[in-house]
Formats: sequence, C-alpha cells, structure tokens
Amino acid sequence: MFRIKTMNKIASVGLNQLSKEFYQVSDNYDKYDGAIVRSAKLHDVSFPQELLAIARAGAGTNNIPIDRCNKNGIVVFNTPGANANAVKELVLASMLYGSRDVLGGAEWVKEQVANGVDVTTVVEKGKSAFSGPELYGKTIGIIGLGAIGAKVANACIALGMEVIGYDPFLTVDSALHLDIHVKHTTDLNVIYKNSDFITIHIPYNKETANTIDEEAISKMKGGVRIINLARGGLVNNDAIIAALESGHVAKYVTDFPDNQLMACKNVIGTPHLGASTPESEENCAVMAARELKEYLEHGNIVNSVNMPAVSMPRSGVCRVCVIHRNVPSVLTSIMTSFSAAGMNIENMINKSRRDMAYTMVDLDTKVSENMLNTIASLPNIVRVRSIV
Repeated sequence: MFRIKTMNKIASVGLNQLSKEFYQVSDNYDKYDGAIVRSAKLHDVSFPQELLAIARAGAGTNNIPIDRCNKNGIVVFNTPGANANAVKELVLASMLYGSRDVLGGAEWVKEQVANGVDVTTVVEKGKSAFSGPELYGKTIGIIGLGAIGAKVANACIALGMEVIGYDPFLTVDSALHLDIHVKHTTDLNVIYKNSDFITIHIPYNKETANTIDEEAISKMKGGVRIINLARGGLVNNDAIIAALESGHVAKYVTDFPDNQLMACKNVIGTPHLGASTPESEENCAVMAARELKEYLEHGNIVNSVNMPAVSMPRSGVCRVCVIHRNVPSVLTSIMTSFSAAGMNIENMINKSRRDMAYTMVDLDTKVSENMLNTIASLPNIVRVRSIV
C-alpha cells in the first residue's frame, strides 16, 4: 500500500487514478511514499525517508527543492502540455488587450455610468482614447516552442500573423506539431529585430533568468508589446520599467505582477491565471497521478525534471531500480554484484541525465534485503528499491 500526500487541493479526477486497493491519499501524512503538489512551496518542507517521488501538477518546478531531491533519490515529475491550451488562450487574450485598451475602455464605461452620464451619448466621442492596432499582419516572436509555444504559434498563424519561433533545442516531436508557416530561428536577435509582439515560454532557471533585460530590449522594435505568462524572473523588472517609461516598449502583460511593476503605466498584471481553468487543473492532476503511479508500481520514469526518461516492459520475477551518480563504473559494479550472487538478469536499461543516472534490472528471482543493502553500499549509489 502506497501513501500519497497532497500538498494542495488536487482535482478528484486525478486522485481517482490511484486505486484505493493500492493507495491511501491524504493531506495529513507525516510519512508518505509519494506527493502531489501544485503551487505549495516545498523548499522548507522536511521530507520523510520513505518519499520516492513528487509529482507537480503543472509545468514549473521552482517550488520544489530539486537539488535536495537529487541528493535523496527523489524523482520529481511535472506535467508538460497538460495546461498548454489554457495558457495559449490567455496569451491570445493578452495580445488583444495589450494591443487595444479593452480593459481601460471597459473601466471608462463603468465610470461614466457611476458619474450619472448616459453612456450611449458619449461612447462615440470617448472610444478613440482606447483604440489600438489589429493583430492581423503583425509579427509575433515566440521564445520557446514547447507544448505551449507551439500552440501559440499555430493559433497566431490562424489569426493571420507572421510567426517567428526561437528554440535552439526544438525536438522532432515539437517540430511536427508546428504549422509549416512558422519560421524557426536559433538566434534571439531575429526575434528582437522583427517582432511587434514577443511572448516567452521557457522554464525559469539560472541560465534563463533575465532573458529579457536591458540589452535584449535595446535590440527590439520600438513600440513592441511583451507578454510573459511563464515566470516573472524571465523579464528584468528594472529594464522593462525603463523601456515602458521611455515608450520603447508599448505594453507589458505579465501573469506575475508585483508592486514595483504595477506602479508603472502600461503594465497589465493578472493574478497567475495562466493555468487557472477547471480543464487545465483536471488535466494536470490526471497526468501527475499517472506519472506517480507508473513510477511507484513499475519504476518507469516519464516527464521527470531531474531524472532521465526510462521505461521498460516488465519481465522476470523482480525489478530492481537504482538511482545513482552518472560516473564511470557504477553500472559495472551493479551488474557484478548480481552476478556474484548468482542472479540471472532477464532485462535491464540504463540512462543518464546530467549528473544523475537511473538503472532498472529485471531478475529471475526475488531480491533479499541483504542484496539491496549490498547494492546501496556501492560507491555513488543514491537509492535502491525492488518491485515484485
């Protein structure tokens, strides 16, 4: 029986993926084998020794201490693509109200009514203050062509826009989902030089922090409109505020507002609405639960942010799963240990991701606790478990 702790309220359709025959789910466990989280910050949370995996019902994992998880052999999953349609739709809305002052116009209408004005007599005269350019025929630069970026690109093509996508790591799968009219570049300067709109869809980490800074903005077209529904730290606050005040950037739409930004004219801030749809929350919950289930029951890893993708059909009697450092001779020492114990290997797979590696071995017999301890005591082994 596996214990799963929910760190946030998780959609029931997701939790229903976890059979009551094998899983107990609660938000009140001290000891648990798996966790499902949305936005709760886990950096200061003490994890139990039993914890094997954390599934994030969403794409970003900056609320999870990845380095500590690596050290303790805890697999961290996310749910790429599950909220992609929700974010895509908000990008389209952001483009519209970042171009035409729809929000300002709506507030102006309310003000007229509140002031006792017959609004039907003033709309024609007042509307010019809220006009703005159409999207059709404009160029949008999309930084990141993953699940969200690709959907945005295709939608913008359908709107009659010119689309330039930047992604130096574009996968074959992502490329196959792109409209043939999307222009791909591996040079960000192409985006900056040609775009009337720029939207960013990349993870936030040390390498991507402040992707849009003073230097980047200086290369952009005057009057550019920038949309950031990915992570706040991808756009430098001081740089964007200076550009808005000078008029070089016409509008900044962000799903990550703060007091500094909201004090600046021409910033539109929304309260982290990107994935806030019932459909998105359900999709993320289902994917997170299935990833957790597949790993706990079979050892297979799909959509992990800290471990390699590894899947293998079950064979033999027992499966041994080993998380270890990605250094020479570890795999040899694992195989030698099984061989020395007279165990026959039915099947095995080994893959690595940066400093971490993962090995699954199917054996023709059950593995004793002593054998697991022998593997665990080998140099550079992080965690070992068996699945029968």
